[in-house]
Amino acid sequence: MSILVSPQARRVWSFHFVVACSVVLAFGAALADDWPQWRGPKRDGVWRETEIVERFNSPELQIKWRAPLGSGYSGPTVANGRVYVMDRVTEPVQLERVHCFDESTGEKIWSREYDALYRNVGYPAGPRASVTIDSGKAYSLGTMGRLFCFDAARGSVLWKKDLVTAYDVDMPGWGIACSPLVERDLLIVVAAGENACLVAFDKNTGEERWKALDDPAQYSSPIVIDQAGKRVLVCWTGDNVVGLNPRTGEVYWKQAMKRVQMPIGAATPVTDGKRLFVSSFYDGSLMLRLTGGDRPAAEQIWRARGLNERQTKALHCMISTPVLDGDYLYGVDSYGQLRCLDANTGERIWESQQAVPKERWSNIHLVRHGEKYVMFNERGELIFARLSPQGYEEISRAKLIEPTSVQLPERGGVCWSHPAYANKHVFARNDEELVCASLAVE
Repeated sequence: MSILVSPQARRVWSFHFVVACSVVLAFGAALADDWPQWRGPKRDGVWRETEIVERFNSPELQIKWRAPLGSGYSGPTVANGRVYVMDRVTEPVQLERVHCFDESTGEKIWSREYDALYRNVGYPAGPRASVTIDSGKAYSLGTMGRLFCFDAARGSVLWKKDLVTAYDVDMPGWGIACSPLVERDLLIVVAAGENACLVAFDKNTGEERWKALDDPAQYSSPIVIDQAGKRVLVCWTGDNVVGLNPRTGEVYWKQAMKRVQMPIGAATPVTDGKRLFVSSFYDGSLMLRLTGGDRPAAEQIWRARGLNERQTKALHCMISTPVLDGDYLYGVDSYGQLRCLDANTGERIWESQQAVPKERWSNIHLVRHGEKYVMFNERGELIFARLSPQGYEEISRAKLIEPTSVQLPERGGVCWSHPAYANKHVFARNDEELVCASLAVE
């Protein structure tokens, strides 16, 4: 039996079919997530994708693709089908490079290089900051203060700045390390300049909008939070934890964190909306309460610092950013000790050395994923684990990438760069290559 359908009915059916397909495609796309900046889409170290494997089926992850790379600490970022990362070469001349790879194949799409002579910089393996992707633009910041805005698809330079010459930079001992931050129409960077610890530029033109703070800079990337009905830019400098108006650079609040040695804070501030926590290798931990009626404010809840780098109290983080989870804090202490603290007091609940061998600055990057944690340690291993007040419970572990020795020429090398988790894959680098592995449920 045949059914006759009028041309008008066919047009209506075709329209609804296209709409339905669009909805299905949009829903499918919503299940995936890019990793367009330092610590993920919201700069909070949370991986929100679903349909990820619960445990690994072999001792080593199967690598989907590899791409050759030079040395550097810059962690990869992923956006719009592309992977971005920075590195450094020293022969025949010293260059920093910004690379863009195809997310599916690892094929290089574009690469840009520029002269970058490192002067008086410790740990000179290469760039530190992750490339930030926003609205079709890629923002990179090199160790010696070279800031670029690229067309993210083509790699053409849209604008650039030399922070050292523009702002009389007092170069930190390990160079400029903080990843650029986009807030609406602004690009905010830690410039380490005279009366310009922070500088905001028009993200499209590079025009300076404001500069703020005469504090010495350190290595902690800034974040923006919502507080007292306002957007607040939080920056941990060498002397203070500061909350500012991101539109103007006006200081809302400032809390001192007295140092015992050089500025060394590298971990990103973490918050649950009511409290904000920072921790560093020499100077221990500081927990703030975020308050405010008409105006944002902050006050100290507790402060803890041990006698030295071995006799620590609470948490002395080096590279790893800790996690604030309700009434508990989880983080990596000065020699790789994974610790759980009472977030209200700073008292230690437990400590474990299972996730990484004990060494000075031994590192694990922590990312929350649902009810578990994804942990990438400096041995190049990916770990799924549960962290609770009851202790460390390892679910599964697999090798992802080999440690290399340019970042650290000791203990057989390290993997200190933060990986990216995007579109059900993990992207990680060492001093020789960038790798991609699927973590999707088959």
